Parts: sequence; structure tokens; C-alpha cells
Amino acid sequence: MLGQDIGIDLGTASILVYVRGRGIVAKEPSVVAVDKDSKRLLAVGSEAQKMLGRTPGNIVAVRPLREGVISDYTVTERMLRYFMQRVTKRGIFSSFFKPRVIICVPSGVTEVEERAVIDAGIQAGARKVHLIEEPLAAALGVGIDISQPCGSMVVDIGGGTSDIAVISLGGIVISRSIKVAGDNFDEAIIRYIRKKYNILIGERTAEELKIKIGCVRKRDKLLAMDIRGRSLVSGLPKTIQVSSDEIYEALTETAMTIVEEVRNVLEETPPELVGDISAGGIVLTGGGALIYGMDRLIQNETGIRAYVAEDAESCVAYGTGKALEHMEVLDSYHSADQREN
Repeated sequence: MLGQDIGIDLGTASILVYVRGRGIVAKEPSVVAVDKDSKRLLAVGSEAQKMLGRTPGNIVAVRPLREGVISDYTVTERMLRYFMQRVTKRGIFSSFFKPRVIICVPSGVTEVEERAVIDAGIQAGARKVHLIEEPLAAALGVGIDISQPCGSMVVDIGGGTSDIAVISLGGIVISRSIKVAGDNFDEAIIRYIRKKYNILIGERTAEELKIKIGCVRKRDKLLAMDIRGRSLVSGLPKTIQVSSDEIYEALTETAMTIVEEVRNVLEETPPELVGDISAGGIVLTGGGALIYGMDRLIQNETGIRAYVAEDAESCVAYGTGKALEHMEVLDSYHSADQREN
């Protein structure tokens, strides 16, 4: 085998790396810290995330992907290179036998955006780069046999995009990719706290609220959490207690935007496939699917059973792993054209 096969879930919020034969070997936030003066890479992943909002003037901690696409090509390429070098076995011939790589992309990316991802992968050291759409990878990761003439519906709620797709006979019949996802939930919480309490909180605090007490359906038991932010009145630090019902109010509008798109996709789906989906249910993947009540909300609004996949955050990465086992038939999964370095 000429080099290793690597699958990468290149997400807005996190990056997961799957190596054929080894499974998921890296799961880190998609954050990079760079020295502005020397352009030197200082930290990647969890270490870089700790620096967000805390860096001095000469250091910048950035997320090089926004809304599912590359916003900073150079930093993305360096981040990919870092992870590929980290997970690739070193040897005397490693510089000659570069890895083949599959990278996941949202279903709605343009050709220009696809080319940017391929180029970044090649520049990072890949021998060949395939692209696979996230809903297909998620379906594979869940264990759905996408080759069957039976309709399946996947809702993948990531950090930057939510991908809704109906899959049958190895391809996507209809799909939508909207730039409303986990980051938008965080922003909604920040806006709510600012409007109600005149307190400014950061992205990390908002994400912590979302994970610990967030909900898009009122919880049976009220939860609360103390948070610290900066008062917009006095400019001084202030601690307040926020309840799960308040976070429910903050997140409802964003959640309903995703639900509305699910309904739109169902309305455009051929009747035979809708029947299949009604029987099999709607599967939710991605970190956003873990918000309390998301499955019940979609189920109540569509009338179709919805359920969260096991290990929802890693489904796309596991899907790339399954695709790696069948590199020779990737074309049947609508992968992008290969390109050699």
C-alpha cells in the first residue's frame, strides 16, 4: 500500500481524523494560534482554543473555517498538514508514499469551495484527495446501507452548517445546506444575555451554557448555571445565574429555522421516499443534534419519528472511515475527482 488512507471531517467547530485500520485518532477543535510577526504556528486544536479571546497583540487565535467553508486558506492548509503529520507513521519512505485523503464537505459547497479544500489537502501533503458530502458520510457512519433503493433522511447539525439530505441508491436525491448550526446557537445565547442582562459573555461561555443546560424544548426539571461576564453598564465583571428555560427562549428561533428546512426538504421529496422515511425515521447527527429536545422538536413538527444517532459527533468521521475501505468505488458516493500531486 502506497502510504496511508486518511479520512478527515473538516468541521467549522472541530476536526476529526480517521486512519484506515486504526479508527479515529484525533478529535480537536478547529482552532489555530499563530504569531502575527513571525507567522509561526504556536498551537493547534485544544491548546489553541484555550487562547481564544486571551491572546496578546502579537498572537492571534483563529478558526480558519466559517460556515462550513475555508475562510483562511493558508491557516487551513497548515492545520491539515499538522494533523496529517501527527497521525501518519514516520518511516524511511514516508516522504515518497504520501497518504490518500477523503475530506468531508457540506452538501451545498460550490466548485470553487471544493477546489479550495482539494488544493489545501494536496498542499498539506496528500497524494490524492477525494471529497465526500457530509450527509453521505453521516449515513455511512450511522450504518445505513445507502446502496439500497430505499429512502433515508439524515439531518447533520454541525458547527457552521446544517445539512439535510434524502439518500437512496448510493446518492443524494435532494438536499439542503443552510448556514444555521451550532455557532448560531452560541450567538443566540450571547445576544439573549446581552439584551436581558446587559452583560457581554464570550463564545466559550455561550457554548458551555448550550452544552450544560441548553434545550430547544422545555426540560422536565429546571436547570441553572452561574456565569461570569462583563457588565455593559459598569464595565466590571458580574456573575449571574441563568436557567434552562431562558436558554430555551434564546435557542427556539434558531432551532425552528432548521426544522423549517427539514420540512421544506420533505415537501420536495418524492412520495415513495417519504413513505420510506416515515417507516425508518429521521436520523440526527452532528454536535448540534445533542442539544436537549432537538429530536422531539423535529418529530413534533414533521410527524415523523426522529432520533439521535449513537456517537452523533463522530458519525461523519466514521463514515469517511467506511468510505476508505472502498476507495475503488468512491465514485458511487459522488466523491470529487481525484487529483495527484
